[in-house]
Amino acid sequence: MAQKELLSHIDTQRIPKHVAIIMDGNGRWAKKQGFLRIFGHRQGVDTVRNVVETAAELGVKYLTLYAFSTENWNRPRTEVNALMQLLVDSIKKETPRLMQNGIRMETIGNMEQLPAGCNQTLRETVEATKDNDRMTLILALSYSGRWDIIEAVRKIAARVQSGNLEPENIGEEDLNAALNTAKYPNPDLLIRTSGEQRISNFLLWEIAYSEIHFTQVLWPDFSTEDFYKAIIDYQSRERRFGKTGEQIRQVI
Repeated sequence: MAQKELLSHIDTQRIPKHVAIIMDGNGRWAKKQGFLRIFGHRQGVDTVRNVVETAAELGVKYLTLYAFSTENWNRPRTEVNALMQLLVDSIKKETPRLMQNGIRMETIGNMEQLPAGCNQTLRETVEATKDNDRMTLILALSYSGRWDIIEAVRKIAARVQSGNLEPENIGEEDLNAALNTAKYPNPDLLIRTSGEQRISNFLLWEIAYSEIHFTQVLWPDFSTEDFYKAIIDYQSRERRFGKTGEQIRQVI
């Protein structure tokens, strides 16, 4: 189905407010082409640019990309170093485009683990784009859901220890407020590319009621049409949040 025809099937009044993506398949794409893995990651940068701009054009307000997990530190040192350099180069190159498109960039994760130069570049772009309000692009770097939950529990434990919170009064709102993602709405839609069908330690608390779209397409090949298909799939779902379909339809 052509891009224009796919777009005509999207209800512009029901665009997900927050889309999260597990960008998977760069390495496999490179191997299929006979290249080193890093070439797949470089090709994936072009896909990131396209998806960010497509999401903004559709009216998505928050887009979270799983760029580097805490587990990714276990990859070969040469690949990790190349990825960090690619991140720095890409952010510097794309910052003017983010400004042009009115996109704010923010980060979640353990930024202290990133190389100093990488951290500095990220801080500069976050500062430069802070007043943009068309869409917020959130990069999950040195991030994992379990890490974030553990950090949140530590914050809550400190409140209890200081006498500012009684254990029996701990509720969901306390954990929500302690997470890296506290100021963002939970994702409405989670997309994972490459055919893998698992969450891989990403936004474990936040995606409790997210719709999940798996696609066989490797990340470097993920196109505007593929993003449209994910939105159409999302819009075909009935989001019940534990209620029955009849209850939801009565509210509507």
